Amino acid sequence: MKPNFNPWPYGIIAFFILLLCGIATVLVIATTHRESMVSENYYEQELKFQDQIDGAARAQKCGARVQLDSRAGHLLVTVPAGQAAHEAAGTIEFFRPSAAELDCQFPLALNADGVQTVDVSKLRPGLWKVFVKWTAGGQGYYLEQKLDL
Repeated sequence: MKPNFNPWPYGIIAFFILLLCGIATVLVIATTHRESMVSENYYEQELKFQDQIDGAARAQKCGARVQLDSRAGHLLVTVPAGQAAHEAAGTIEFFRPSAAELDCQFPLALNADGVQTVDVSKLRPGLWKVFVKWTAGGQGYYLEQKLDL
């Protein structure tokens, strides 16, 4: 009499082998995938958030603005001319939410009329956030705008 072939033990063993291979694959992918943080010092930035809110209110009140001239490939940062006379000092930051390595920063260098032009034609197309931070007359100011280049 010929013994009957029973596939169940082989199927159970194959199932557990495939399960272990799947778990090992997920572990390798999870440990080798580098997820970059939006900001390395996010906690310190969160603590300074109220200063940012106050600066944004002051910037809105004084009429400062950020404009994109897409045809010329320039970004115009405009602050009141009185602040430019008080030697306003600050930075213009370009933040790319999808790729932290593309972020860049420029010093704020206003002309006598309170206007600065920044060439954005070399930036990659996509969503950018522009943060303009400056101090003038002992007060901090803050502007934020999204740009789609």
